[in-house]
Amino acid sequence: MTSAIIVAAGSGTRMGFDKLLASLGGSPVILRTLQAFQACQDIDEIIVVSSPDRAEVIQRVADDGDFNKIRKFVQGGAERHLSVWAGLQAVAADCDFIAVHDGARPLIHPAQISQCLQKARETGAAASARPVSETLKRADASGRVCSGVDRNGLWIMETPQIFARSVLISAYEAVLRDGVLVTDEVSALGLIGHEVWLVDNPTPNPKITWPPDLALAERLLGAG
Repeated sequence: MTSAIIVAAGSGTRMGFDKLLASLGGSPVILRTLQAFQACQDIDEIIVVSSPDRAEVIQRVADDGDFNKIRKFVQGGAERHLSVWAGLQAVAADCDFIAVHDGARPLIHPAQISQCLQKARETGAAASARPVSETLKRADASGRVCSGVDRNGLWIMETPQIFARSVLISAYEAVLRDGVLVTDEVSALGLIGHEVWLVDNPTPNPKITWPPDLALAERLLGAG
């Protein structure tokens, strides 16, 4: 059994409005995210981690569609890792694999979710990502270019990031024990020295953080 934890507890203050409820192609961002996991045949249950007030709105949005995989709404924490930990406590007892996905990454395709899960079943840990294709430079605080950066072997991390349940729980126990702030699950697994395999995502799935990100997502959605 595979559970999906959708992290939707961020404040969205950098956007100036609630990015998860913003319209993307006529539908709220979070609805598009949930639709992808609902449509993926390899996902058995969905746990939504959110603030209580946002959870009420997301529930109303979900009620307008067929989301029979949503099992629980869980209150998130002050930091992302605390929200993920809360989600881990809510997954089904017979869950074998857990996918963690940012609610603000609405362009994920069900097929990519399945590809990541297959790799996780083979290795215990896998994450959706894209190889860096742009030229990279390192600059000082004033913006002056100091040197180039070899992009060979560099990847842009995305979600979902999918793991065997025991591996992910061990990693987050280490996060909580050491008081470390991590921005994704791959970073958490680094604390316990567990390897992670990347799954190339052929269709970009950027995280919506700033207003221009929403405009980019609109363009990508239109081109899809």
